[in-house]
Amino acid sequence: MDPEEEEILREKLAELKHEHKDLDDIIERLSQTQPIDFLQMARMKKRKLALKDIIQRIESDLLPDIIA
Repeated sequence: MDPEEEEILREKLAELKHEHKDLDDIIERLSQTQPIDFLQMARMKKRKLALKDIIQRIESDLLPDIIA
């Protein structure tokens, strides 16, 4: 991977982590409001899990391969 591709991935990773944190905050606020919108909360939690998977994949791509 060339340095330009790596920088693009790092920027994307930062954006995804920020969105993940924002969703975490929103889910927390939703859980404290009455009545609780369980459908909206479930959608946000699903999106948060999808973001986590993408974040982990990008972090894995950024780690150099270890040749044994």
